[in-house]
Amino acid sequence: MAKDKTVYTCSFCGFQSSKWLGKCPDCDQWNTFYEEKRPARRSAACAAQGSEPLALSAIAAQQDARTPTGIAELDRVLGGGLVPGAVVLIGGDPGIGKSTLVLQALTRLSEAGRKVLYVSGEESARQIRMRAERLGPLPDNVLILAETSLEQISAHISECKPDMLVIDSVQTVYSADLESAPGSVSQLREVSARIIQQAKQTDTATFLIGHVTKDGAIAGPRVLEHMVDTVLYFEGDRGHSYRILRAVKNRFGSTDEIGVFEMSAAGLVEVASPSELFLSGRRNQTPGSAVVPSIEGTRPILIEIQALVAPTPLAMPRRTAIGIDQNKTSLLIAVLEKKIGLKLFNQDVFVNVAGGVRVNEPAVDLGIVAAIISSRLDQQVPPDMVLCGEVGLTGEVRAVSQIATRINEAARLGFKRCILPENSKKNMTDRHGIECICAGSVQDMVDCIFKLR
Repeated sequence: MAKDKTVYTCSFCGFQSSKWLGKCPDCDQWNTFYEEKRPARRSAACAAQGSEPLALSAIAAQQDARTPTGIAELDRVLGGGLVPGAVVLIGGDPGIGKSTLVLQALTRLSEAGRKVLYVSGEESARQIRMRAERLGPLPDNVLILAETSLEQISAHISECKPDMLVIDSVQTVYSADLESAPGSVSQLREVSARIIQQAKQTDTATFLIGHVTKDGAIAGPRVLEHMVDTVLYFEGDRGHSYRILRAVKNRFGSTDEIGVFEMSAAGLVEVASPSELFLSGRRNQTPGSAVVPSIEGTRPILIEIQALVAPTPLAMPRRTAIGIDQNKTSLLIAVLEKKIGLKLFNQDVFVNVAGGVRVNEPAVDLGIVAAIISSRLDQQVPPDMVLCGEVGLTGEVRAVSQIATRINEAARLGFKRCILPENSKKNMTDRHGIECICAGSVQDMVDCIFKLR
């Protein structure tokens, strides 16, 4: 009979060793190893649960594979709805709205006739009812279970046979087969593996709500994100009322989509036009501001890039970027100094994406450059103009994708002019009433908007 095995696991990355180590060889963290006992696996039990291989052409196709949640922004990020048997991991800061969004989705699903089970390891059933009463009428087809034992949860799932399942949160669930505390690496791995296995066998769409660390990553090793089908992150600042749901992994859809919500007294409200939200506080007569059309998945969003350039008495000027990559900002500053002679070596440069949204695509480069020049020269970018283009190291403006979609969104919000790369003009079949100005280099954009002193 096999004996239980003792291993030492790194609480930071999940690396395992047969003996204790002071420094993890995988993540270079100190004093992160702890002892845990792993029960021996029963090969006979595993063989009893085995399945037979099938030819791909012999597998029956599934009709209406996706189930809409009733929340359009959530369905957009999921790729059209929930897939039976899919496991979705949702992470975010405490109080950002993870449980609220899931409870709203379960309410819509229950109204559509779906049987759902909400397992809470942090709140009692009465506390969940209090939160649900703020969101609207109480649904009759939502079952609430306050439990943290994995064995008890699995038994209730087998008995109830729900169509949708929520585990809130996965860090609070533990298995009696392991001696480690709930939330440890071994417990997370074991609990998640069993829940995923049960979800696949019963075609139960499952939401796992996870805590995040101080660095913003989901608590536990990255192996947890590798095990699930979809990973969604909630982004947002407590100082703003809106929240952004971003997919960083999705086996059944795009990983570029975002969903935009606004936090209200009645829960999370969908934002149908994010561009209007992000530009709502914009002032037209202020230097250091530029509007760029960004593509998030299939959706065009207009965002405002703000820059502040100020003299500094320090020997090393500061370069700070919020919402965009700081290395990209430093690169664009070097291009401005080298190619158009803009003196920034004795200036602090601060760049911010208004509203707190994060932007990663290269099409916003031209807007960042224009905002920095505008603040340095104290000359405003025309308020009816948007800028779109990637800036290379030699100062050229490169073409970007989906230019017609970007122009259409700008025209819908009343913009009249657009500076775009020369190579993108040939892809413009309809200008939507916007004057398109081509720029082959950063100098062409400067000549069009500014005059260097």
